[in-house]
Amino acid sequence: MAGKLRVAAVGTGFFSQFHFDAWSRVEGTELAAICSLDPASLTEVSAQYGISDTFDDFERMLDQVQPDLVDVITPPPTHCDFIKAALSRNIPVICQKPFTGTLENAMAMADLADETGTPVIVHENFRFQPWFGEMKRIIESGVLGDIYQARFCLRPGDGQGPRAYLDRQPYFQIMERFLVHETVIHLIDVFRFLFGEADSVLARLRRLNPAIAGEDSGVIILEHANSVQGLIDCNRLVDHVAENRRLTMGEMWIEAENSVLRLSGYGQLFQRPHGENDETEIKYDWRDHGYGGDCVYRLQSQIIRHFTDGSPLPNTARDYVSNLQIEEAVYLSNTENRLIDLT
Repeated sequence: MAGKLRVAAVGTGFFSQFHFDAWSRVEGTELAAICSLDPASLTEVSAQYGISDTFDDFERMLDQVQPDLVDVITPPPTHCDFIKAALSRNIPVICQKPFTGTLENAMAMADLADETGTPVIVHENFRFQPWFGEMKRIIESGVLGDIYQARFCLRPGDGQGPRAYLDRQPYFQIMERFLVHETVIHLIDVFRFLFGEADSVLARLRRLNPAIAGEDSGVIILEHANSVQGLIDCNRLVDHVAENRRLTMGEMWIEAENSVLRLSGYGQLFQRPHGENDETEIKYDWRDHGYGGDCVYRLQSQIIRHFTDGSPLPNTARDYVSNLQIEEAVYLSNTENRLIDLT
């Protein structure tokens, strides 16, 4: 594609602020139009970013603006219709998660993307948080030796009391599938990114806060094909040590032959050699901006690089189906109280 890529976005809810901020900084792009059914937020966003083309009808926006790329930042029930409309016009799509709401719909959208030859990318941004990228670099350097196991303790501390989640994302309270479907899916993707595909899953989930409909605590064990055992230990009611508890959402340890690698709630990485008691901080460059170490900007920049120089395209709909299959296995394991074979 020649010149700047013209991006059209639909949705002006809570998380859209991070998308719009990122698009305003991603080189080679122009946020050309926005669509929303909320007139107040539409006016606010268009004024903030100097966007003159605003719409309350998605297909009309596509036909009038003819963008190079569509960013879908709306709730899951709307995803399929928006994706179908864009793909029918051969317009690539970035789609927020939870992607389409169900595994069946996700597979159908992946099939449609393949049939039309038009990319659909899931806006799965956690793997683009800079600490996970640095962890990946350290793992691939071989300095840790054989990796035995890893655990992430999810502790955002935002789930207590009758007003849990209401001030930021109130629909969290009514999601029948909450913790895994909305949040842990990020970590499933991160574990696949760091340790490869998983062969089996075992899970126990529970609800601690009676004010919500879905689960908010649990443990998930992933057995990876390379023999790494992954533990995702989750509790949204409990917090962790951090100035901003939404920065990393928790803490992580990778335990290996030569040393232990630890992620703190401040985005710091520490390495402790085997047989020693003292940790050494691993310095690396990252920016505390926007959400999760500016991971939204990092993801959207990578997507644009694909269209400008052919760089690998992250988190296609087809690849993301694997995350959703693991999600389904987590819920099945909890319901049937057994290990689920993913092979």
